[in-house]
Amino acid sequence: MADLPEAPFTYPEVGATAGRLPAGYRHLRREVVVPRAFDEVVDDLVHWRIHERAGLRVDASGPADEPGATVAMRLGPLRVPCRVVYVVREPDRVGFAYGTLPGHPESGEERFEVARAADGTVTFEVTAFSRPATMLARLGGPIGRAVQDRITERYLNAAAGR
Repeated sequence: MADLPEAPFTYPEVGATAGRLPAGYRHLRREVVVPRAFDEVVDDLVHWRIHERAGLRVDASGPADEPGATVAMRLGPLRVPCRVVYVVREPDRVGFAYGTLPGHPESGEERFEVARAADGTVTFEVTAFSRPATMLARLGGPIGRAVQDRITERYLNAAAGR
């Protein structure tokens, strides 16, 4: 993990998942109602357990709720390095976004957020923008998008306890 903290992000729109998603990227926004306690889902999110339960091997420099924390995830042979860009900490909304670093097959940002509505309903949302960063990812086209969709579905299922 020591080689990641100083690595530059691989896209210029750092922090854009906090607002309007930038043009020129594939956009993704998915949400699921979570039949679990808010604090339990938050704890799983900030300690990378949602990512692990989604099938990724996680090597992180710290919890996900630390801006600047780095994470190198593996999905089979793929290494996907990222750095936490920003953190959301509100009484009923907790999350973070990470951005891609050199070596990631995609370029962009992904945000994960747990929210609790006034009626107590807990939701988990994934928001992302990305585009291929490597020749292999560009050549893979629809396969890369299918992998991203499948991993997102696995995040949602992991958050929901399925």
